[in-house]
Amino acid sequence: MDRVGRVFAFACGRRSKWLVLALWVAALAVAGPMAGKLTGAENNDASTWLPGSAESTAVINLEKRFQPDNMVPALVVYERTSGITPADRNAVGQDIRRFAAVDGVTGRVAGPIPSADHQALQVVVPITVGKNGWDQIGGVVDQLHGIAGGGDGLSVHITGPGGYAAASADAFKGIDGTLLYAALGVVIVMLLLTYRSPVLWLFPVLSAGGALLAAQGLIYLLATHSGLTVNAQSAGILTVLVFGAGTDYALLLVARYREELRRHADRHEAMALALRRAGPAILASAATVAVGMLCLLVAELNSTRGLGPVAAIGVGVGLLAMLTLLPALLVVMGRWVFWPVRPSHGSVEPTQRGLWARAGVRIARRPRVVWIATVLILVGLAAGVSDLRASGLSNADSLLGKPDAVAGEQVLARHFPAGSGQPIEVISNAGQVGQVRAALAGTDGIVDTTEPVTRGNLTLLEGTSADAPDSAAGQATVDRVRAAVHRIPGADAKVGGATAIVLDTSRAASHDSHLIIPLVLLVVLVILGLLLRAVVAPLVLIATVVLSFGAALGVSTEIFHHVFGFAGEDTSFPLFVFVFLVALGIDYNIFLMTRVREEAERRGTRPGALIGLGATGGVITSAGLVLAGTFAVLATLPLVAFAEIGFAVALGVLLDTLVVRSVLVTALNLEIGRWMWWPHRLARVPDRVEVPEHEAEPALAR
Repeated sequence: MDRVGRVFAFACGRRSKWLVLALWVAALAVAGPMAGKLTGAENNDASTWLPGSAESTAVINLEKRFQPDNMVPALVVYERTSGITPADRNAVGQDIRRFAAVDGVTGRVAGPIPSADHQALQVVVPITVGKNGWDQIGGVVDQLHGIAGGGDGLSVHITGPGGYAAASADAFKGIDGTLLYAALGVVIVMLLLTYRSPVLWLFPVLSAGGALLAAQGLIYLLATHSGLTVNAQSAGILTVLVFGAGTDYALLLVARYREELRRHADRHEAMALALRRAGPAILASAATVAVGMLCLLVAELNSTRGLGPVAAIGVGVGLLAMLTLLPALLVVMGRWVFWPVRPSHGSVEPTQRGLWARAGVRIARRPRVVWIATVLILVGLAAGVSDLRASGLSNADSLLGKPDAVAGEQVLARHFPAGSGQPIEVISNAGQVGQVRAALAGTDGIVDTTEPVTRGNLTLLEGTSADAPDSAAGQATVDRVRAAVHRIPGADAKVGGATAIVLDTSRAASHDSHLIIPLVLLVVLVILGLLLRAVVAPLVLIATVVLSFGAALGVSTEIFHHVFGFAGEDTSFPLFVFVFLVALGIDYNIFLMTRVREEAERRGTRPGALIGLGATGGVITSAGLVLAGTFAVLATLPLVAFAEIGFAVALGVLLDTLVVRSVLVTALNLEIGRWMWWPHRLARVPDRVEVPEHEAEPALAR
């Protein structure tokens, strides 16, 4: 066996398998306690989500001079549609005194501020953001809810940045456990249906679970000692990715192991061959996903950039587990784990007469008709992309249901200027504060400005916008304010605040999409070229990947708008869906085409295409269903952005698995034939239909 084969075979050696298991037990004993601390190491501050170079991020950092405790305002709004009474004012005054005594409320509680129509009162409560971020804000807001009066016709709501931070904390509460148990349930059900064994499913699940613990422990170390940024988004996606991708690798390995058990009496020899033949495909698939995720490091958005290394680590550890821990477990247990259908030595391989083998025969009758019809259908599905509205979601539209923060924002909009409570903030040099204030006040869309607050050589000004802070009109006001204050010589003015954050995030997301999507395509193309040692095949496969992505995006967009009633898509939605679909979808290209290439070496491309489909069609289908199911669990969170990503990726994986990989690519293989491998020597080898007896599967010794 060659060097690569010996490396793969180490995990299933007669003695070395015990060493592999011992090393994993030791590693998990160390990583387990650290994995449990990962949630505490998450950083969900605004700066971890924003573009690092954005003007609004600079304002957040400069604000610390004015608010050393890093405060976030919660807006408590009281409403009586028949008019606020003196008794209401007295009750609110008592609430204010009690608000000020709450642990976590720092600074002066401002208010009550009456509305112009005398139907509402507004109180601004400054909340300190501690090391626990959202969770701490959520706890303070809960106490404010318990204090705030109401009833007898007087309603009360808590909104503003503090209210929405509390709503986000509720949405992300228990995210790791929710996603873990949901993903675990999906994987177990799909493995039971795939293997039809009450035992076999346990070992891929144990391996994936071990990989997740090890990855979380490693990420915790990097987050606490190397400055790696982890937030709730990347931690949640890590769980889904490790279980989804890891189980895919397990399915491919187990399928090949079962094939080899039918050919070899010794299970160690069978696993060694399975690792030798499936291992390179699994390794290439994981490398593609990991490198694709690392492309996110060039993103401007901190949240997107931070996801890259977290996801790459998860995939890398998942790969290691499936190529070492899983093989060791399977060879220790023996053939009985496949009960009740044990693959005995010499039995017939069922994939030779299975569903996908029969499908391949039908595709081979008219491959040109099949691929043209499939392309036309996918192009038609992709037409829905024209309705994509990935310009961002408002605060109210980003949460499923109607939390109190949304209700409070609606009350504010009815009685106060739309930008009330979430002002546009301008920080400039103190020497030019008069000019800066005049420019701010004179900007179209600004209805009020505050008195300047000076700390050292810097001054903070706030302006109230006439438009909602997360609206297009509000963002246009930010652009006008920036244009006005940037013209003042020597002011070095920077404009931030909630509206500026939304604007800068949207623009950074657009920049990231235009940069990262071509980069990922190039990386995948290079990896496919090196793996398949061809030019035509990688180009064809990349084209099918893009077509699959477009179809998934088009269908998802129409369903979001016309079925689910979503107002639009998150700014990062197209990029995340693309990266996950291309990086993970390419797995199925690699699984299929490496097997087709293996068979083409012996039989020719056209026969190899049919045999490759029959041998891998079932495992690719199972892998796709598992991956789609694990990403679909993202929809269990009450966040529109997660629901959109989960749905679109799940749909795209199903399209890729059931249509693109198995039907379209097979039809193109049959249509293009041996030229698929140009300029490799396979392009010069004519197809052979039958396999001579001397070309039967070689034994390990050969």
